[in-house]
Amino acid sequence: MASSLQLSSLLLIAVVALLISPATSQTCKSQTFAQRNTKFANCTDLPTLKAQLHWTYDPSARPNPTLNVAFIAPPARPEGWVAWALNPTGSGMVGAQALIAFKDTNGSAVVKTYNISSYSSIAESRISYEVLSKRAEFADGAVRIFATLALPTGGEAVNQVWQVGSSVKDGVPVKHDFSAENMQSRGTLQLVSKAAEEDTAPPPTNSNGGEAPTGAQRGNDSGGSSRICVSGLGLYGVLVLLGVSLFLGF
Repeated sequence: MASSLQLSSLLLIAVVALLISPATSQTCKSQTFAQRNTKFANCTDLPTLKAQLHWTYDPSARPNPTLNVAFIAPPARPEGWVAWALNPTGSGMVGAQALIAFKDTNGSAVVKTYNISSYSSIAESRISYEVLSKRAEFADGAVRIFATLALPTGGEAVNQVWQVGSSVKDGVPVKHDFSAENMQSRGTLQLVSKAAEEDTAPPPTNSNGGEAPTGAQRGNDSGGSSRICVSGLGLYGVLVLLGVSLFLGF
């Protein structure tokens, strides 16, 4: 009986691990950089084009907040290019203020800036963000763009776009594919987390204007945690766990 119960428990743990692992594993966390002092506060596996983004946002930098990034993606072909951009006016490629990296005629990695005004053609140009530094390197079949940008004050999130292409002609990146994956390579980069906003918020007050008792929740912390746990497993995961529990006689 005891061994049967132990086996049932192990099976349940295995099911939970299978459900949680795909949602929590991140390729970006295992990536390292050649320069030891290259570190970032955050990283994320972007949902398309096998890309990752590492970033650190410093809202206290002067005269403007800074965003330090490392964008990593394999080009569509070895002789191709990769791009990462912020778009202050929209969510797509048009209007994007882009950093594009590729190999120059000498085979060295270069990063150039482009103000993308249309899909038809692009030309190297200044962008609306001040570029404090930029460089690129090739490693493990991928191109890495490192850059530090000065951003306007007061921003909590920015629209980002990323892309890869297959070739470069006469120093100009050739138009990328228009597959579903290419067209979905966009999203929002949250510069200031919700948790950080709550940490800096003033303490809650009671109806008389005084500070609320110590036990009062701030920003519904416990409720928020519960919702995160359920959404991490998903409805499907909860149903599977329930089915397994019933099957094993729990």
